[in-house]
Amino acid sequence: MSAAAEGEATLAAVRWLRTPEAVRERAAVVLAAAEAGLSRHFEVDPSRLDRTAETVVRLIRRDYPDLDIPFHSRWRHFEVAGRDRWQARRRLLQDADRDEVARIRFDLAISSVLLDAGAGAAWRWREPASGETFARSEGLAQASLELFERGLLSQHRSRPLRADGAALRALEPAALAETFQVGGDNPLLGLEGRTLLLNRLGAAIELDPERFGAPARVGNLYDHLKGQAEGGRLPARTILITLLESLASIWPGRLELAGHNLGDVWRHPAARTDDLTSGLVPFHKLSQWLAYSLIEPLEDAGIEVVEPDALTALAEYRNGGLLIDSGVLVPKHAAVLGEAHLADSEVVVEWRALAVALIDRLAARVRDKLGLSPAQLPLAKVLQGGTWSAGRHLARQLRDDGGPPLRVISDGTLF
Repeated sequence: MSAAAEGEATLAAVRWLRTPEAVRERAAVVLAAAEAGLSRHFEVDPSRLDRTAETVVRLIRRDYPDLDIPFHSRWRHFEVAGRDRWQARRRLLQDADRDEVARIRFDLAISSVLLDAGAGAAWRWREPASGETFARSEGLAQASLELFERGLLSQHRSRPLRADGAALRALEPAALAETFQVGGDNPLLGLEGRTLLLNRLGAAIELDPERFGAPARVGNLYDHLKGQAEGGRLPARTILITLLESLASIWPGRLELAGHNLGDVWRHPAARTDDLTSGLVPFHKLSQWLAYSLIEPLEDAGIEVVEPDALTALAEYRNGGLLIDSGVLVPKHAAVLGEAHLADSEVVVEWRALAVALIDRLAARVRDKLGLSPAQLPLAKVLQGGTWSAGRHLARQLRDDGGPPLRVISDGTLF
């Protein structure tokens, strides 16, 4: 094979790994291996899926009795303790046109999601105005909103509600620690990793004027995606692939393929093939979470986002934890739950892949029980209503700290 042909094959492999189809396909391969008894770590008990679906349906009916479920996205975490903090800020933007509001929401959502890796059980954030205390994703959301509103991501003092390349690149851990109220008695997992991720985001967008403008601003990605819409309609898949292509360089310490950073892609022996993607299992959890979170700003700006179910379930500890805690996934040895595991370990990669594949099956059962079609209850609503809520619900019932059943050693950049 010529060097040019090898280069084309590499690019084709990288492009495929950066698709939701690749996430689903490789997750299905890992599930098939587990169902065939080839997994060293998990057994799959399909008889527990129905009962798990009943748990999810019960929570949906409790929290959304009219079945009007919003999409699973970062915006839900701004709606806590009976107040929608984004809408309170939105009212202060009366002079901004629809496109600028969308840019601001992109600035906020992208920076906030990238700060959303697991906080750990000990960390808390106290809201200055109300005195209320929040933990985990809700706390990280409020803290990131505070960071954004204070203008620490903006290069323009008169325009604090921005995320500019230069400011992101210059952000220091001390500024993040101060805003996130981190201290000896209030530790936050992965503080350095979170800061580095935003630093690398700033550097990446400065090298991509086509998508982020010059000078670089995160929110300019809205204009790029708006330009991709045809007839006012934009496939959800396009959002994800754009994010994966434009943010590929920000992920630290990841696998590479011929110099291309693959991001949230890991190795598992069940995924062997005869091409360059052999052994690789993609998840793109934070990027898919981000894609879901950009749907509302786009639609509020008049762009219809179509085919949301092209995206997958999120390979994270609430969805995966639900499957273990409900008995769908049964650990084969004590170390699965008894030890903490690195993110690239076989047990964690397998757990995440099984979560992606099995949540698809679970979603179908949830729809059947509610009498709704995929169009009426897309996966993003099943997650919100939903599997993520059920995962948290069972975790609180079974463990004092409400943490996941399987512990992952986090660097602040995964989930």
